[in-house]
Amino acid sequence: MEQYQISYLSSGRALLKLGVNEPSTQPAVILANPDYDQASNAPLPSLGEGPGVGAPELGVRASESASGQRSTQLSQLQVGPLPGTAAEAEAIRALLPDATVLTEATATENALKQVQAPRILHIATHGFFLANLEREPEGRGGLEALAAEALSFPPSAILTENPLLRSGLALAGFNARRSGSEDGVLTALEASALHLFGTQLVVLSACETGLGDIANGEGVYGLRRAFAIAGAETQLISLWQVDDYGTQSLMAQYYEKLLSGRGRAAALRDVQLAMLNSGSPYAHPYYWAAFITTGDWRPLD
Repeated sequence: MEQYQISYLSSGRALLKLGVNEPSTQPAVILANPDYDQASNAPLPSLGEGPGVGAPELGVRASESASGQRSTQLSQLQVGPLPGTAAEAEAIRALLPDATVLTEATATENALKQVQAPRILHIATHGFFLANLEREPEGRGGLEALAAEALSFPPSAILTENPLLRSGLALAGFNARRSGSEDGVLTALEASALHLFGTQLVVLSACETGLGDIANGEGVYGLRRAFAIAGAETQLISLWQVDDYGTQSLMAQYYEKLLSGRGRAAALRDVQLAMLNSGSPYAHPYYWAAFITTGDWRPLD
């Protein structure tokens, strides 16, 4: 990192999209410090209008899968509060005074699904990744079973759950699985249906895993892929569990650099180098090296 600035692309084809940018339709949206035990039923703030977003149109819920196993595994997850994300949201609000800020009981799945192409979408909460579950063929005559037989693979080699159903974000009401008409669990598959064409940057901050198994990178891959499909130009994500308060400091500095005109990748590198050379407890790579940028690395428009 001291010698190179690094950003990531999902494939070389992503370079073709750099010249095709749609305008954002609303200012920044910041979602942080959800109340994982209960969600507000109050009317939601105006977050834009447009086509319906989220998974209801797709018939998908976080607790569903073709085999019905997802509900059992996901029901074991419980998460604790992230108080550092509240201070993080306030620090970013000072830099983005026109931002919509959703915290505690208002940081809901319903609200997130109403977001319409904000310039920046900042989400500070727990992320999770569930270990893959093998599924039995639906029947001897099913297409999946025939494909396994034709390819000489054991059925378990290809009958696995969609990675976009195994990773996601915990929002208000997550622990109770009650959040208005939703369950407080935004799977990556649901995230891929958000309306983010025009969103220049999605930041997934303080992205920890709750109880359960995690395969490093896989869950992050699902979330990164989901927000790219949804239309976000750039994603800032973490590759492992990160410290709540260390991340708060990193994010505040990142936005200062970003809004001063630094590139989306260069701003992150500037902050990471500053932390590395700070001589503070946060100088250790554990606190800053988890974060990477994927997608467009250039400054915000």
